[in-house]
Order: sequence, then C-alpha cells, then structure tokens
Amino acid sequence: MNTSLSERPLIRPLKLGTRASPLAMAQAFEARTRLCTAHGWDETMVEIVPVTASGDKILDRPLAEIGGKALWTKELDAWLFEGEIDFAVHSMKDVETIRPEEFCIAAVLPRADVRDVLVGAASIHAIPPGARVGTSAPRRAAQMLHARSDLQIVGFRGNVATRLAKLHAGEADVTLLAAAGLQRLDETGVGTPLDEHEWLPAPAQGAIGIECLAANNDVRGWLAAIDDRPTHEAVLAERALLKALGGNCHSPIAVLTTHHETSLTLRAAIFSPDGAERVEAHETFAPGDSAGPQRLAHRLLANAPESVTVHFSGE
Repeated sequence: MNTSLSERPLIRPLKLGTRASPLAMAQAFEARTRLCTAHGWDETMVEIVPVTASGDKILDRPLAEIGGKALWTKELDAWLFEGEIDFAVHSMKDVETIRPEEFCIAAVLPRADVRDVLVGAASIHAIPPGARVGTSAPRRAAQMLHARSDLQIVGFRGNVATRLAKLHAGEADVTLLAAAGLQRLDETGVGTPLDEHEWLPAPAQGAIGIECLAANNDVRGWLAAIDDRPTHEAVLAERALLKALGGNCHSPIAVLTTHHETSLTLRAAIFSPDGAERVEAHETFAPGDSAGPQRLAHRLLANAPESVTVHFSGE
C-alpha cells in the first residue's frame, strides 16, 4: 500500500462505475468484494453504477472502425470528471494505451487466466479446412491466419452470450473467447483453452484495473489496499510496449509476461493482418523500467517487413 496517500475513514458510500455488460458487472462485483474485505466495510458502502458503453451499442462493425477502445471508456470518463462516480472498473485489455493525465490506474486486481479459448473445435489443427472463424480482434485473426491460412475470418462482436449465440446460429464455425471472462461468468465448461506459450494473449488480458481521478488521494489510498503489485507491474510493462510500438485497434500484437524473482520477461509477436508475416522477440528487465519495453518495441519493428510496420507508428 502507498502510505503517502490518504487513508481517512469512509464517511459515505463510494460509487463504482462499470459497463453494464454481464462480464463487466461480474468484474465490478469482484472489485467491490475485494475492497470491502480489505477495509472491513459492509458491501453497502460501495454502490455499483452501471452504464451502457458506446462499444456495447454498436455491434455490427469492428471496433477499430467506429472509434476504437475509447468507446469502452468515454462514458465512465465523463462520469469521473463530473463526480458522478468515485472510481471505475475496466478490463485492462480494453483500455486505450494513452489515457487523460487526470486519471490514474490506482489498482489492478490479481491477474486471471490469460489464455484464449477456442470454441467449436478441439484444437486449431482440428478446425475443418476453409472454416469460418468469428472474431473482430486483429490479434486473433492474424494469429489464426498465420497458423491456418486456409481459414476465413468473419466479423464477430458482442458480449460472451451474444458471440456464443452467433456461433450456435451458424454465423461462424469457430470463435475465440478469453478464458478469464468465461471463468468470471462461471462458463468454465466452454471450449478448449489454448496454450499461452503457443498462442500468445492480448496485452493486459485477464487483468482488471480500477481507475480514479489522479488528484483524489482519498480514493487512491483506499484502492491501494487491493492493488496486486506483480499484476500491476506486468500490465504497465505490456502497455508501455504498446505505446512504444505505436499500436492501435488495427495493430495485431500478442504478448506474454513471465515473472522472475527480480525481473520481468516480455515475449511479444507482431503480425501483418493477413497473418502472412510474424515477427517475435523478447526482453528481460526490472519492473518499472520503461526502457525495457522500448527496447523490445524497437527490436520488433527493426526486424519487421513493411507489411507489418505499416500498422504501427512507433520508431
């Protein structure tokens, strides 16, 4: 805990903002339980305030075409600015890399399963030739096409239930979902988890972040009690890599963090969207060393062909 921040007693219920989707609500409940347990509060002292995010309203087009990851955060950002909520909970993989300086990721909860789950086939090798893969994620599409160039990618957006319903309706033959999300929704019997060393996850996958105003020392102090330092360090490193690469919602990038006693190793791969080109590298550095992710980004981009680098703005 950061003891330099305020730890004043709580005198009113705090308001926790969240997207209204079932998964986001499950994440908000987890954050509330952890916070109240850490401080000995009754759960009535944290009020969950749901909002329907723009990203949940427009499901017929890829996110990158309609505003990117900001569509998951802009309503909650406005509520934080206006004082309607005290803090907000996010899936960190859905939070844009560069955030307004007025905000602070005050806590990151212990990371859940980072793997993707394949639904509709027992393995990537077992997917029938020419099958349709439902995904709107550039990383998943590029990795799948790199492994199986015969497959077809079809756009697939929506929450877990929506995507499973689309799959069952025959809009695709297979799809991919995050294991962490399925576990938080108690859908652990769905699909086949893919080995994270063979199928690299998205940056910050499986991590829940809690954001507040940077100037609100009271809230930052309370949230510090539930911050999981190893997860926070890994998420910061992965987001620093994204920033150094100049990645955006169109950029296929996958990354896996390994913790050592006093260091982190980032293993990352960047792709051309069609999966034809893949460049991988790794870097080991001390937690908090922003130069480590920068070195990795420079190595990846230096070794990548133009068909890859055109989708990144890093140097």
